Amino acid sequence: MKGTNLGEFQELVLLTIGTLYPNAYGVGIKDEIRETTSRKVTLSTVHAALNRLEKKGLITSSFGEATKIRGGKRKRFFTITAYGLKTLQETRQQREQLWNAIPEQVFNVNWQV
Repeated sequence: MKGTNLGEFQELVLLTIGTLYPNAYGVGIKDEIRETTSRKVTLSTVHAALNRLEKKGLITSSFGEATKIRGGKRKRFFTITAYGLKTLQETRQQREQLWNAIPEQVFNVNWQV
């Protein structure tokens, strides 16, 4: 995954695009992240992440049809590229390796929270 520098929020956005496929657009992504993670997310934060992901070649975007509900404005839909999917798979593998490397005794420790 050299050179991708996928941050935690970018990973959430990328996963959410996959979850909402083929209807992933800004507001929908924001709402899904908020609902799934209980995080307060602004649309501008989502758009910033989308722009970064698109610059990295991890996603592409295209405009849908204009609708009366949106006053003639078109939604911009996002999809994961093959490179984005590969990056997600590598990220998942890395996380699973780390989780699997944690000795079982760590989970048995009575941590004070």
